[in-house]
Formats: sequence, structure tokens, C-alpha cells
Amino acid sequence: MFVLVRTLTYATIFVGLLFIYLPARLLAWSGIVHPISLGWPQIIGLVIGSGGALLALACISAFIFIGKGTPAPFDPPRRLVVRGPYRFVRNPMYMGAALVLAGTALYYQSAVLLAFLALFILATHLFVVIYEEPTLHRSFGSDYVAYCDHVRRWRPTASRS
Repeated sequence: MFVLVRTLTYATIFVGLLFIYLPARLLAWSGIVHPISLGWPQIIGLVIGSGGALLALACISAFIFIGKGTPAPFDPPRRLVVRGPYRFVRNPMYMGAALVLAGTALYYQSAVLLAFLALFILATHLFVVIYEEPTLHRSFGSDYVAYCDHVRRWRPTASRS
């Protein structure tokens, strides 16, 4: 139960800052307002963003119930999570987050949010390569190496499980 509380606290702060506050500030700065009517870009943006949110929630659930930890780097899962969305790609939570940002950029038809998405993707890739993968290797050793041999970093693969 405590891991759930920790995760909700972290997720609220992280999601609130990265996916609500910063995009809202960027939209306000660029003068973009909420669309008056829903057209195809808004509908497709909502579908993409909702799919990304569901993917991220599935990942968070896997961290809580399988990994016994949170998505926060300072409170990571105690067990290597290789089930759920992690069977297909090593970083589905970041992919879900990117889909949320892509959906938001499409919804608002905002080049500024598209640039924010590109920056998020670059920062995430660097974080994964420089910090996360070496940390997972140190924490989980040969289990993580075997996982990396079967599941790609960014491009989904068919499940071998």
C-alpha cells in the first residue's frame, strides 16, 4: 500500500509539472488558446494522447505490483519489470508520455508543443542511455542483460514470453 502512495505522490508532481504546467505555460506564451470546436486534429490528438496515458498507467501499475517500486529514479522498482508493456519494448512509459505530448501538440496544432516533444524525446533518450541503463545493469546484472538481448530500447518487438 505504501508503494501506491509513493507512486501517486511522485506521479502527481511529475505529471503535473511535465504534462500540465509546462505545456500550459508554453501555450500561453505562444498565444495558443483552446480550440473553439473539435475537428479531426483534436479528435486524433485526444485518441493518441489517451492511448499514451493508458500505456503510461499500465507501466506505472507494473512498477507498483510487479516491481514493488515507483517510476521515480530515487525510488525504483525492487524487481526487474519485464512483463506487461515491458515485454515488447524497454521504455514504454516514456513512449506513453511522448504520445501524450504528441496528442496534445496535435490537439492544439502547436509547433511549440511539437518542439517541446522533440526536446522531451532527446532528454529522455540521453537519460536512458547515460543514467537508467547503466543503473539497471548494476542493479539487475545478467537478468537485465538477457532482457536487453531480447527486447529493444525504443522499437517494439513481438513478445517472446
